[in-house]
Amino acid sequence: MTQLAQNLLLGLLLGGVYALAAGGLTLIFGVMRVINIAQGAFLIFAAFITYSVWQVLGIDPLLAIVITTPVIFSIGWVTYKGIVAPIRTAPIASTVLLTFGLALVLEAVMGMVWGNNSTAIRPGYGNESFTFAGLYLPKAQVYGGLVAILVLVTLGLMLTKTWLGRAIRAAAANPAGAELVGIKVAAVAALVFALGIAAAGAGGAIVGVLYPFVPGAHYQWIARLLAIVVLGGMGSLNGAILGALMFGVAETLTAAYIAPSWATAVPYAIVFLVLLIRPQGLLGSRLREDAVAA
Repeated sequence: MTQLAQNLLLGLLLGGVYALAAGGLTLIFGVMRVINIAQGAFLIFAAFITYSVWQVLGIDPLLAIVITTPVIFSIGWVTYKGIVAPIRTAPIASTVLLTFGLALVLEAVMGMVWGNNSTAIRPGYGNESFTFAGLYLPKAQVYGGLVAILVLVTLGLMLTKTWLGRAIRAAAANPAGAELVGIKVAAVAALVFALGIAAAGAGGAIVGVLYPFVPGAHYQWIARLLAIVVLGGMGSLNGAILGALMFGVAETLTAAYIAPSWATAVPYAIVFLVLLIRPQGLLGSRLREDAVAA
């Protein structure tokens, strides 16, 4: 029972990290209807920036989020203005191709700047654990999960308690209506894209502490994030959080009780089974075309 409790807790902490990165992806889709295939590349890019800050300045990599996140936010805003904005209203297929190309460019830039060798961020507490009530919890995973939860709570409060958050939710629910009441949807879209990328940036700093990474690792991360977003329901932040927690727990329990080699496959099987029952995802809304097909 103690072992199960430990694995469940570790899975939830891991799910919190997944939720942070996936939340940015679903936020972008919810407002802009853009599927950002480059989200995983921005996450790894942030991990490399965190590595450089840690190496050069000696700042704890998790505390370095206060540097990494604004940098990634700025890059996201510039990227939106220069590349994404011109085709924001184009068919989804166009934005998928554009952001996939952007991911390839980011991978090449990371390879040129940092090389293609495996990189790892190992702070002093990387091999230490907390011990209580028979549970052994790695400090890096605990700290990373707590930081992810803190950032998610901050993002949630911003979306629900501020005028900016109300503007974002209005633009997502009814862009035309939002324009009528004075909300500049184009400006909101730029901010949302930058916020979504910044969430990936914060997640990348944590991921860099938990896992080794290379420029090409963004492929496995975007696959994981897309699966989480689809599981939770496209455009639903709460759904992305729930899907991420389920994903993290499924991966951890599979690695502990079946085999580490199955840890990647089993969560995707869960996604498949859930979508057979609810094609719109756990907390997603059924679209008009879904209703017609049904």
